[in-house]
This record gives sequence, C-alpha cells and structure tokens, in this order.
Amino acid sequence: MSAATTPETDGRTARRDRNRTVVLDAALALFTEDNLFPTPEQVAQRSGVSLRSVYRYFADREELVRAAIDRHLERNEHLFGIPGGTDGTLAERVERSVDARLRLHDAIGATVRAARLRAPTSEPIRAQLATGRRLLREQLEAHFAADLDALAARDRLDALDAADALTQPEALDHLRHGLGRSAPATRRMLRLAFTRLLSP
Repeated sequence: MSAATTPETDGRTARRDRNRTVVLDAALALFTEDNLFPTPEQVAQRSGVSLRSVYRYFADREELVRAAIDRHLERNEHLFGIPGGTDGTLAERVERSVDARLRLHDAIGATVRAARLRAPTSEPIRAQLATGRRLLREQLEAHFAADLDALAARDRLDALDAADALTQPEALDHLRHGLGRSAPATRRMLRLAFTRLLSP
C-alpha cells in the first residue's frame, strides 16, 4: 500500500475536509451577525480551528470569504425555484412566488450582503451575483408568463421590472432591515403589489 492510500493518510484527509467545512460554517455564522468580511483570526476563534490551519486551507481572507459564499449558495440552491409551476389562479401563483422569495432571502440574505461587499473587487463574485439576479428575473417571467401576456404591450415590461425589483435581495434587505418591516408585513405588501401589477 502506498503512502498516499494508507488509513493514516485517509484519516488526515477526512479531518482536513471536516475542519475546512467547520471554518466555512464559522464564516457564514459571522455573516449572519453582520460581520460581512470576517478576518481569518475571527473565523479561527469562532470555529475552534487554529489560525495556522485556517491559512493552510485558504491563502488569504479574500479566498476564505469567497469559498464561504460559494458553499452557502450551493447549499441553498434548491431554494431558488418557485414551486408549483404555472398552475393555479393568479392569487395562488402570487402567494407561491412571494413565499419562495422570502424563504430564499431568509436563507441567503446575509451571504448575499457579504457577496455584494466584495463584488467591486472580485470578478467571480460579481459574475455570480449577476447570474443569480438574471435567474430570479427569468423565473418570475416564466411563472407569470400568461399574466404578463394579458397586459397591454406598454405595461408588460414595466410590470416585470417592478415585480423583479421588489423581490431582488437588495429590495428585500431594504424592506426587512432598512424599513424594519416584519416578515408578515413584507409578505402582505408583496402580495398586494404583485396582484396589482399583474392584473389586467
């Protein structure tokens, strides 16, 4: 058996992978406390992993934060969709889409705030955010295609733009944190806005 495949080596690899995950989860926990660009020292203290090990796993602070963002978005990828397709009444589709967007925001809002902070100096993060925004818009357009098509031509793009803008992470952050709206109040406002925007 080669040194690369000994049980001892396998154990070290598994321990390294576990510790790396613990470090990333510690960074994500700090995001939720509005520490959007934590230092390796802070992450080491939160995770219980030595600072020396943190620097073995990640070359610098930037790489650590980017890896934490990637891990969290991948882990919550299943929340990006709107369940139920295009079935049901407008009221039912509005309810499903609003609930889906609020669930997604609850799960990844802090991580998206951290990503936005790094976007000006990180092309991968900037591209990742742009892809996410485009995906969310395309989902709304598909989910409400029949309702949008029923609007006057001059109103269709305006309605889509408004619905998209209201449910992007930045807008939900403003509603929940900037204006201090509760989750029920935000849900109620979005349902009302969507219904008015999408009704002929």
